[in-house]
Amino acid sequence: MFSSSTSESHPRTMEDAADNPNYEQDEEQLDSDVGFGSWKHAAFHIATTIATPAAYAPLPFAVASLGWPLGVPSLVGGTMATWYSSLLIASLWKWNGKKHTTYRHLAHSIYGSCGYWSVAFFQQVASLGNNIAIHIAAGSSLKAVYKYYNTDGALTLQHFILFFGVFELLLSQFPDIHSLRWVNALSTLSTICFAGTTIGLTIYDGKKIDRRSISYSIQGSSAAKVFKAFNSLGTIAFSFGDAMLPEIQSTVREPAKKIMYKGISAAYSIIVCSYWQLAFFGYWAFGSQVQPYILASLTTRWAIVMANLFAVIQISGCFQIYCRPTYAYFEEKLKSTRKEKKRFDHLQYRVARFTCTFIYMGLITLIASAMPFFGDFVSICGAIGFTPLDFVFPVLAYLKAGKKPHNRVVLLMNIAIAAWFSLVAVLGCIGAVRFIAEDIQTYSFFHDM
Repeated sequence: MFSSSTSESHPRTMEDAADNPNYEQDEEQLDSDVGFGSWKHAAFHIATTIATPAAYAPLPFAVASLGWPLGVPSLVGGTMATWYSSLLIASLWKWNGKKHTTYRHLAHSIYGSCGYWSVAFFQQVASLGNNIAIHIAAGSSLKAVYKYYNTDGALTLQHFILFFGVFELLLSQFPDIHSLRWVNALSTLSTICFAGTTIGLTIYDGKKIDRRSISYSIQGSSAAKVFKAFNSLGTIAFSFGDAMLPEIQSTVREPAKKIMYKGISAAYSIIVCSYWQLAFFGYWAFGSQVQPYILASLTTRWAIVMANLFAVIQISGCFQIYCRPTYAYFEEKLKSTRKEKKRFDHLQYRVARFTCTFIYMGLITLIASAMPFFGDFVSICGAIGFTPLDFVFPVLAYLKAGKKPHNRVVLLMNIAIAAWFSLVAVLGCIGAVRFIAEDIQTYSFFHDM
């Protein structure tokens, strides 16, 4: 992070921290790094990170691919499990008397260098995959608005992906998550507006359709049904993606645990109200014919434009939060060079930082433009990136840190969560890879979706 979590008292590089098993963060420095955020700020950041239109707009399609008997418990169970896991991560703040202000340093304190590098890998997969997916979603939303006002316009999806990339490059110059708190407050408001608009339109369209024409059976061969189910599990895992909780917790003031508990619960109240209603009403309204991105199933064009604009605003904030683990690595390298070799004055440092963010944004924009298969990226990102961080690591880390529950039922529940979602990660990955392979055969690179 560019905030206090990457102050110069931290390891000079990621390698320094991971290779030193006796690494401890400087407590005196960290005491001065206490954040200033309230539970409201934490809720803004968490809701912005998780409840993106790119996360919950595919949920009706995911439920439709599983059917009512499996879709409902999968979504409800995923919500409850990740809410619980988030509270566990928040409870590990200063678990051993020291503050751990990034996810990877928390993992290092519990599992050593193996935990550090494992979390660093999964966090990068989650961050990169998430930003590719939501970059495609933002470009698609901007294109939808453009086509509403200019049906025969010549601009393609790739143009709008590029426009969004330039805008995010500018936002990337904000130094840390806390400096984006009002951007994220606006993003959270946009989340509520997007959900409200989309749910209302879904119910409206659902009532206009002849209900006898709606089928809720899962389409396709037996093999296709199985792979759709696998893919949907990855999509549901993606919808609860939050690989940044310790980084967010480092921005709030003490008592950080209580503030985070309150912020997490406030954010999940928004998530429950939006996710469940949109997923279930979307499947009810359109049945098995619901589109992978719910807005494509709706018919009231002016309201769809509003929903797309809300989506772009929300994604703008979410994108920035998921940039930060990668930027943190750049920041550590630059600070190390600046401190030890004294190569950079302030202007040179800023230019070097801008260059790093420019390269990152260029890479994300290029991949999103070349392979605009939104639904597939959502699933594979959820399976490989978010599932280990959101469901598996929290319960295992909690037990490893000596927080073994006294209640045997709770202990078994923790083990069951870790085991089930490890399986979900594997199945979701299989489904996503299959659909990406099919899309690559169907579409050319830089296809205007």
